[in-house]
Amino acid sequence: MILERLGKELLFFDGGMGTLLQAKGLLPGELPETWNLTHAEAVRQIHRSYFEAGSDIVLTNTFGANALKFHDESCSLKEIIFSAVSHVKEAAKQGVRDNREVYTALDIGPTGKLLKPMGDLEFETAYEAFKEVMIYGEQAGADLIHIETMSDTYELKAAVLAAKENTTLPVFVTTIFDERGKLLTGADVPSVVALLEGLRVDALGINCGMGPEQMMPILHEILEYTSLPVIVKPNAGLPKQRDGETYYDVEPEQFAKTMEMIVETGACVIGGCCGTTPDHIRAMIAQCKDLLIKTPEKKVHTIVSSYGQAVMLGRGSRIIGERINPTGKKKFKQALKDHDLDYILKEGIMQQDNGAHILDVNVGLPDIDEVSMMKEVITELQSVTSLPLQIDTVDIQAMEQAMRIYNGKPMVNSVSGKQESMDAVFPLIQKYGGVVIGLTLDEDGIPETADGRVAIAEKIIREAAKYGIDKKDLVIDVLAMTVSSEPEGAKITLEALHRVRYDLGVNTVLGVSNISFGLPGRPIINANFYTMAMFQGLSAGIINPASEDMMRSYYAYHVLMNLDPNCENYIGRYGSANVEFASAPGSITTGAGQTAGGMMTLQAAIEKGLKEEAHQITNVLMQEKKPLDIINEHLIPALDTVGKGFEKGTVFLPQLLMSAEAAKTAFAVLKEGLENSGDVQEKKEKIVLATVKGDIHDIGKNIVKVLLENYSFEVVDLGKDVPPETIVDAVVAQQIQLVGLSALMTTTVVSMEETIRQLREKAPWCKVMVGGAVLNQEYADMIGADFYGKDAMQSVYYAQGLLQQ
Repeated sequence: MILERLGKELLFFDGGMGTLLQAKGLLPGELPETWNLTHAEAVRQIHRSYFEAGSDIVLTNTFGANALKFHDESCSLKEIIFSAVSHVKEAAKQGVRDNREVYTALDIGPTGKLLKPMGDLEFETAYEAFKEVMIYGEQAGADLIHIETMSDTYELKAAVLAAKENTTLPVFVTTIFDERGKLLTGADVPSVVALLEGLRVDALGINCGMGPEQMMPILHEILEYTSLPVIVKPNAGLPKQRDGETYYDVEPEQFAKTMEMIVETGACVIGGCCGTTPDHIRAMIAQCKDLLIKTPEKKVHTIVSSYGQAVMLGRGSRIIGERINPTGKKKFKQALKDHDLDYILKEGIMQQDNGAHILDVNVGLPDIDEVSMMKEVITELQSVTSLPLQIDTVDIQAMEQAMRIYNGKPMVNSVSGKQESMDAVFPLIQKYGGVVIGLTLDEDGIPETADGRVAIAEKIIREAAKYGIDKKDLVIDVLAMTVSSEPEGAKITLEALHRVRYDLGVNTVLGVSNISFGLPGRPIINANFYTMAMFQGLSAGIINPASEDMMRSYYAYHVLMNLDPNCENYIGRYGSANVEFASAPGSITTGAGQTAGGMMTLQAAIEKGLKEEAHQITNVLMQEKKPLDIINEHLIPALDTVGKGFEKGTVFLPQLLMSAEAAKTAFAVLKEGLENSGDVQEKKEKIVLATVKGDIHDIGKNIVKVLLENYSFEVVDLGKDVPPETIVDAVVAQQIQLVGLSALMTTTVVSMEETIRQLREKAPWCKVMVGGAVLNQEYADMIGADFYGKDAMQSVYYAQGLLQQ
C-alpha cells in the first residue's frame, strides 16, 4: 500500500504526457484521452518508458476525461477510463524489472469551467462529473487518485469530496500557483493547505505553471503550513521554440539537480509536469534516490479560510463580526422574511470595511426555511467578500449543507459538551473540515465555576480526538454570563478563559457583549471586558466592528502588548487628523462610499459587487444626471478601481467578476435611458475571443469577455475548441482589429500558433493577444502574438490602448 510508504521514503512520479503524445503524432485539436482507445500501444509505450526510468507512480492518460468533455455516445467515458488504467498496469508488467512496488494513479484534471457564482457550473454538477470518473477508476483497479493542476479551490473541493465519498482510494492533490503564490481564483498557500487538510487528503503540493527553481518559494510556504507529505511536480522550465518545434529550456541534468534541492527542502513525492520526459525522470531519480526525506513536521496552526483569505488564530486576537444574526435585530429579521439579500450583504460588507476578520452567519428564524436560506446567504456573501465565514446554526441539516457548499475551511458555531451535540457535529467536521467552536455547557447546563467549564472543555477535546479532530481545529467558548444577574460571572469567565488558552493550549472565543445585558451604558462594560478578555487569552471576540468603543480597545490592546509591529495598524486607523474621537458612543462614522444623505454611491455599489443596490441607485441617478455622465463619472471609475485592485492582489477574481456583474446591471438601466435621450455612448470596436482548437477550457476566455464587455467593447465569442479557419473567417468577414486566443493545455498551444499563422496570412491587419496557464511572454513572442495577457485586466488595458480613439 502506498500509504505505508508515504512520508517515510522518497516516492517518484512520472513526467509529462501531452508533449510525448504529440511526438507520436497527436494532432492539434485531437483529444489525448481518445488515444487510450485508438493508439493503445503508443500510450503504453510512454507509460512503460517512465517505469523503466524508475517511476513509482505513473498517471493514467485521463487528465481531461469527464462527462462534461466526453458527453456523446461516440466515445464511452467508461471505456476510456478502464483502458487508461489497464495501459498503466500492462506497462508496469513490461517496464518494471526490479520487483519494486509501483502504483497506478488515476489522473484527474480540472473541468475547464468556473463554478457558480463566478461561472455557470453548479458545484454538484462538477461533483457528479468527478464522481463518475473516480468510480470507474477504482473499479478498473487504480491504486490512488491524483487531482492535479487545480486553480480554483471550489472546484478542488468538489473533486476531493467526490473522491472521498465514492471511493476508498488515497487522494493526492496538487494545485497550480502563480509566481505570487496565488491560484487563479485568489487562494493563497495557507488557504489551500487549510482546505485540503480539512478535507483529509493524503498528500498535497504544487504542479505545473513554472520550472523547479521558480517553485522553491512556494514549496517553502507550503512546508510552513502543512503537516502532510508534500508533492512537487515542476515543468521542465519555460516553453521555447527551435526550428518550429516547441521545447522546454531545463535539460534533464539541471532538472535533476534542482529536484535534489527540492527534496532537501522537504518534498516527499517528486515528479515532472509539462515538458518533462523519461530522461528528466531518470536523471531526477539517479540524483535523488539515495536522499533521506524530511519527515513532515506536525503544524499546530488554527486556520479558517475563504476562497482567497486565511485567518490564523493564536497570536493576538481576531474580530468575528456579529451583525449577520437576527437576534435582537428587527430590521435583520424583516430582511430575512422579505428575502432581502442585499441588506444582508451590506451588513457583511460594512463589517469587513470596519475591520472584521471573520463574519458570523446566523439566519435562524422559525418562519423561514433555514437550510435553503443559509446556503443562499453563504453563496452570496462569498461573492462579495473574501473574509472567512462562521456558520452559526443549531440546525444540523443547515450546518451540513452550508459546510458542503462553503468555499474554504469555515468556522462552525457550534458544538457543546452534550453527547448528542458531539455525536451530530463532529462527523461533519471530520468530513468537510472546519474549525469548530466548543461551548462549555452539557446536559447539566452551564457550570457556575471555572473548574466546571474547563472540565467540559477537556471532555470536548477528548471526544473530538476520537474523530481525528486535533486541538488546532477546536476553539473553546467558556461563555460570558451577564454580570447584572451573576456578579462573579466575569471573573469566572476570565479564569476559565485563561486556563483553556494556556493550560489546555486551545484557542478561545467569546460573545463579548453578553456580559452587559440589562445594564445601562453597555458599550462601556463591553469595551473594558473585551480588553480584559484579550489579556487573559481571547483568540477571537464575537463583536460589532461598527462599535468604535470595541475597536479602540482592540487596536490599543495590540499596541500595548507589542502585537502591532511599529504600531502600524493603530496609526493606519487613528493617525489621520480627520479621525473623530468624539463620535457617538458605540458607533463608527464612515463616509466612504456614501452620499451626503447616507446612501451608498453607485461607484461603491459596483466596487462591492451589489447588483440590486447598483440597479436602484442607477434609477435614482437617472433623475438627476444624463446616462453618459453616469457611465463616465461612476461606472468607469468603479471598474478602474477594481481592476487596479486586482492587479495589486487586493481584489480577488470573484470580487472582480461580481463587480463586473453589478456594472452590467447598472448599464442595463442606462441603456434604455441612452436610447430614449438620443445620447450615443462611444462605440468601441469588436473583439473576437476563442479558446483554440482541441482545448475545452474556457475559464480565462470567459473572464476576459465579461471585463471587455463592461468596458463597452463588443465581443464576438466563438467559444471553445475553435478551429483556426473559423477564427480567420470571422475576422475577415467582420474586419476585426483584435483577436484574443486562450489555451490551458500544452498540447493545444500548437493550435494557437497555427491560428496566428493563418491570421498573419489572411488578415495581416489584425492584432493578436494570447493568454493561458501554459504561456509566458517569451513563448507568446515566439509564436508571433502581438500581446501576452498575464491576467484579464492586462488584456482590457491592451484593448483600450490599441482600439480606443
